Amino acid sequence: MIEIFILSLIQGITEFLPVSSSSHLIIFSKFIDFSEQSLSIDLSLHIGSFIAVLVYFKKDIINFVKNKKLFLKILIASIPVMGSGYFLLKTNLIESLRNIEVIGWATIIFGILLFISDKFKINKSIKRDLNYKSALFIGLFQILSLIPGVSRMGITITASRFQNFNRYDASKISFLLSIPVLGVITIYGLNNLLTSGDLSVSILDFFSIFLAFIFSIFTIKFFLQYVRRFNLNIFVGYRLVLGIILLSITYS
Repeated sequence: MIEIFILSLIQGITEFLPVSSSSHLIIFSKFIDFSEQSLSIDLSLHIGSFIAVLVYFKKDIINFVKNKKLFLKILIASIPVMGSGYFLLKTNLIESLRNIEVIGWATIIFGILLFISDKFKINKSIKRDLNYKSALFIGLFQILSLIPGVSRMGITITASRFQNFNRYDASKISFLLSIPVLGVITIYGLNNLLTSGDLSVSILDFFSIFLAFIFSIFTIKFFLQYVRRFNLNIFVGYRLVLGIILLSITYS
């Protein structure tokens, strides 16, 4: 049960902060042997995060029905990363990226890029300025999130800030983009679970969904309140320290 709590905490917090959830899961899995980690648990964690973002942004999702253009822009921005992710999974190239060295360098390099982008002007908003061109630009940047250590949240905020969106709207764009991405991950995971022949659902799975949901909700609320008042330097600093530690371990 303690392992489920730790995994849910990692997923719920790092999925919605610009620090890379995949890298933290890889790091913890490398140094701590999680006996409870399985396909169903991984799926449950992502389902919890998926439900959280649906619940928190329910008004925006309802608005998708009224504002089909916004929905189409989010969909267009999501297609590049979903197509690239499918290719990397099918060719198994994704496994070559899942190592501490890659995570260390990506954590530092894209942390610096996040710092630079956060210095840009803050005069654009979603309602007024999110057009198809800017959505596609952010979507192409999102492909880089497939590299562990980059962070999907971090790279989409970086791309949005380069487009001069204010911190709050840049973060909101990233959250909205997580809906189709987490939705596809959930569907992919369910398909793998069905084809594996193991359809059993345990209490741990439900507990994983619940905990990941709670941690995700709190993280989303905290982060959106945070970016209204502060810059992103604390996350940049964390990334630099983590990256340096990982590279020192790799090259020692």
